[in-house]
Amino acid sequence: MTWFNAIVAFACIFMLTLFCVLPIGVRTSEEAGEQMLPGQASSAPTNPRMGFKLLLTFLISLGVFGAFYAVGYFGLIDTHALLGRGE
Repeated sequence: MTWFNAIVAFACIFMLTLFCVLPIGVRTSEEAGEQMLPGQASSAPTNPRMGFKLLLTFLISLGVFGAFYAVGYFGLIDTHALLGRGE
């Protein structure tokens, strides 16, 4: 795997993980018991905690990418045999 492929793979894993992590702990103003501001959407989160979510996403992505890289580097899964093209 080249460095460019590794960056692209990590970016894809990061974005997929981010969209999975974003809904964690989201509370609207109504659920938090706070008063809504004029013009505020009723579904807007009160405290999105984006820093925490980005850090959590980065750590999860590192683990998933590490597993992905290890499988490719050490050949833990034989793709030719999985696809029926092996000997």
